[in-house]
Amino acid sequence: MIAKPQIIETASQQTAFIHITVSRDEIRHVMGPAISEVYSVLAAQGINAVGPWFTHHLRRPDDTFDFKASVPVSTPVTASGRVMPGELPARKKVARTVYSGPYEKLGDGWGQFMAWIADNGYIRAPDLWECYTIGPESSPDSADWRTELNQPLED
Repeated sequence: MIAKPQIIETASQQTAFIHITVSRDEIRHVMGPAISEVYSVLAAQGINAVGPWFTHHLRRPDDTFDFKASVPVSTPVTASGRVMPGELPARKKVARTVYSGPYEKLGDGWGQFMAWIADNGYIRAPDLWECYTIGPESSPDSADWRTELNQPLED
């Protein structure tokens, strides 16, 4: 379900994002429209994405999700409606793996990943992000879908 995790260092990344706080039940209804809105603003401003979209969760999700639906960019976006310019900060230590499969089982992938982090003695930072590298827009077969899981670690 997940690839062998690794510990990496990440560079900062400019983003265009919409900050969303919703209940667990609402996330599937707000994610798609939010990302479409970000891409629409980017297109209107002539800005291209420089990688796949991602969600930056400001804290570990529980009954509520507090996150930024984000698209990486090389040119800062001008704020427009809900879309804001931002940055995913550089991190010295990030645990990363890739989950393969449908979004409905993503929680199981995170569970395996969190167990690996704990078993290896790492301490998690409060935030995390998921990068959707291959999804329904690329393949109708959810077995082909890939989601990069990133958990910043305390030094």
